[in-house]
Amino acid sequence: MKYHPFILAGTLLLAGISVSLVPHSPNAPAPKPNIVFILADDLGWGDLSAYGATDLKTPTIDSLLRAGLRFTSFYANSPVCSPSRASLLSGRWPEQMGVPGVIRDDSTDSWGYLAPGPLLPDYLQQAGYHTALVGKWHLGLESPNTPNEHGFLEFDGFLGDMMDDYYTKRRNRHNFMRHNRQITDPPGHATDVFTDGAIRYVNTRKGKANPFFLYLAYNAPHNPLQPPAEWLEKVRHREPALDPTRARLVALIEHLDASIGRLLATLKANGQLQNTLIVFTSDNGGWGPAKANNGPVRAFKGTMYEGGIRIPAGVVWANHIKPGRVSDERLQLIDWLPTFLELAGRKATAPIDGKSLVSLLLNEKPDDPALESLRQRPLFFIRREGSDAFKGLTTQAVRLGHWKLLQASPFSPYELYNLQDDPKETTDLAGKEKTKAAELTRLLMEHIRQSGSVPWQKRK
Repeated sequence: MKYHPFILAGTLLLAGISVSLVPHSPNAPAPKPNIVFILADDLGWGDLSAYGATDLKTPTIDSLLRAGLRFTSFYANSPVCSPSRASLLSGRWPEQMGVPGVIRDDSTDSWGYLAPGPLLPDYLQQAGYHTALVGKWHLGLESPNTPNEHGFLEFDGFLGDMMDDYYTKRRNRHNFMRHNRQITDPPGHATDVFTDGAIRYVNTRKGKANPFFLYLAYNAPHNPLQPPAEWLEKVRHREPALDPTRARLVALIEHLDASIGRLLATLKANGQLQNTLIVFTSDNGGWGPAKANNGPVRAFKGTMYEGGIRIPAGVVWANHIKPGRVSDERLQLIDWLPTFLELAGRKATAPIDGKSLVSLLLNEKPDDPALESLRQRPLFFIRREGSDAFKGLTTQAVRLGHWKLLQASPFSPYELYNLQDDPKETTDLAGKEKTKAAELTRLLMEHIRQSGSVPWQKRK
């Protein structure tokens, strides 16, 4: 089957699935949508055919991105996993949630501890939503930092960071698979297990009056590069000259794409797709040793260069978000929480750092004051790590307009780039543009000062 999203006689073809379009008055209040947030793990900006990849095929995800609004300058809050997830679910800078680095099962190499406070599912529950997380959590392994204690009524997934094997689903010989608080051990490839869990969940919400929020967080395509054998064979047959490591990554991504298609088909069959807002994105850039494609920018996951933090992202909501749009606005994962709260008619009771994207999604007014505030704000990035390259310290970055200040390692000087003139970050201007470097340094210093008030290790 070919997958082409387009409008024809009031019908949207989304990933080969037709969705009837009903004209929506811009003056009428939008209904509370179901929200399905799909998060890939280590998916590079350029590792979708919609973003220019020529050696892989992602028809379902491409279709989603074309059926709504696709972003070209969307950012994670960190070049690694846990901090970005903390920002996504809190609307706060990672440091303000006590998660500047990766949370691990080894306490001597764990660099964050989730701070108390309401998360997105808490707020959405208060707005009448049923809430579920299927897949990877990575914000804590034990009470009080488990999904069910942070607003998710249903949890079916993995508490930890990476899996050592997509079939055994263990990490350092520990089983972190759970259904709510019960240890589980489901057979099969993790991508299939999580897709099946998501399908089971949306089936339980069929016919329910209240909207639902499904956070579907895959492990794919994070290493180990372990696609199902039949998917790897397809790629090898189609691309015989492809590097073997790259072929495994491509197969893992294509398997993920087909799995998302299974979920969309279920939403359509249940009559839920019509009023479901769907986001697809990644938690950080692609991993270098996996031969990831991060597009025409510098470096990979783990770094403060664009390849580590710029991510693919798009959102679709039939009848509300005009299909076929592309935005180059500079946005970040912290912006989704205030966006969803505005759509749900709920106000945050705790401080948030993100800004709502509702005006951008629904109104298409380039002179909207809300968009101007997005353009003028600084974006901050952090990574704390315990490897020999970091020694427990952080690297950080700030972007303001076209300018970006970053530290490549905790022991190197700040570098300054003009991303409009130098998108590949080849020419460090810190010595030449000293006034601009000083301005961004002051911004970053104040950000670091404020972040110091939140502990990132469990208090004894």
